[in-house]
Amino acid sequence: MKQHTLKEAFSLSGKGLHTGLDIRVTFKPAEENHGYKFQRIDLDGQPVIEALAENVGDTMRGTGLSKGEASVSTVEHALAALAAMQVDNCLIEVDAPEVPILDGSAILFINEIERVGLVEQAAERDYYIVKEKFEFKDDDTGASILLLPDDEFVVTTHITFDSVILDNQFATLNNLADFKKEIAASRTFVFVRDIEPLLENNLIKGGDLNNAIVIYERQITQDHLDQLADKLHVARHDATKLGYIQHKELAFSNEPARHKLLDLIGDLALIGKPMRGRVIATCPGHTINTKLARQIRKDIKQNGVQSPVYDPNVAPVMDINRIRELLPHRYPFLLVDKITEIGSNHIIGVKSVSGNEPFFQGHFPQEPVMPGVLLVEAMAQIGGLLVLSTVEDPEKYSTYFMKIDAVKFRQKVVPGDTLLFRLEFLSELRRGIASMKGYCFVGEKLVCEAEFMAQIIKNK
Repeated sequence: MKQHTLKEAFSLSGKGLHTGLDIRVTFKPAEENHGYKFQRIDLDGQPVIEALAENVGDTMRGTGLSKGEASVSTVEHALAALAAMQVDNCLIEVDAPEVPILDGSAILFINEIERVGLVEQAAERDYYIVKEKFEFKDDDTGASILLLPDDEFVVTTHITFDSVILDNQFATLNNLADFKKEIAASRTFVFVRDIEPLLENNLIKGGDLNNAIVIYERQITQDHLDQLADKLHVARHDATKLGYIQHKELAFSNEPARHKLLDLIGDLALIGKPMRGRVIATCPGHTINTKLARQIRKDIKQNGVQSPVYDPNVAPVMDINRIRELLPHRYPFLLVDKITEIGSNHIIGVKSVSGNEPFFQGHFPQEPVMPGVLLVEAMAQIGGLLVLSTVEDPEKYSTYFMKIDAVKFRQKVVPGDTLLFRLEFLSELRRGIASMKGYCFVGEKLVCEAEFMAQIIKNK
């Protein structure tokens, strides 16, 4: 999959949910690998805040980002729309400390993204792939988020409240393509009992019955309810009638659960790359959502790159016979068994390390360890296949390596290990010369990495 950005810019205007300010937000196309960034154009220097989990600040009634003195809040609906529409790169300009709440959902963002359209970029999309079961819990609130491996991005939310009106609700999104129809129009919601604390904290100045669902589930006196209505500048309500209060009918019977799913997608966009996996969230909220995103960000930073997905049951795109047709190497120096994937700028290769490898006779008889130089050689051979994949009649060419830099060995390789290699271009192939970055994994562990420069030459 290639990265995408907007074909052209678009703007939306509305009130800030918490500040009550009139705000204009503009979404602009951005270059490859830019990700999502917010720019406060109303501040001196127009500072930019990367939409990443490490920049999360306040999570009270919304997700806020901050960097230095600059901050922007209520970003989750905009990020959910971008992520759901698979926009990888976007610069979001805003002239206030929050994104406008609009109608309390993501549908207006979605409509504008559809209107302007997307453009495909040259760089490949990089996914965060869930490879094993992982549960993240918040013991203080009882909330939890379970991650499971899946070929797609699937989200389920379960919410429960001590309320006769909103007790238990579930919502599921099985495919991002259904986001507009199933999730995008779901609005934010608030309980009457929570309104006073929010007002006391100088929040929801821009909240009204057009951009939020108000849930009135515990009867209070008419005078008390009238005072709250006056503070919010909304029509007074009969204190004896419990239920949902809003100007528009519910978009879905489980609209609150769907909105929590919307928020979760927006908060998980702070990982910095799309996720491939199943997410099951119980009582999610911005705090646990962004804590999970921060934990995943730490994992991404620590490992640098994820190991390739390898299924030995899937037929390779190149078997050993095809590899022999393309590479001149033979026993005992052919160090790649098969190629499982080739993209426009990357390749995945496999090498099974047997105890019968000839180099173990001398390295070392009592403690067999695969020489690091041969790990680099295997990486180079797979990189050569990547370069050869860019030309017609690759059998007529050979690849010669000109330079190897930044080699790092992190763990020894022993008999029984299966090596997974990922090579990717660092720049476009020019005049037959390619720059590549290579990684070697055993399981999920990175054991070796290096950078290469190679030249492809037609055989005489």
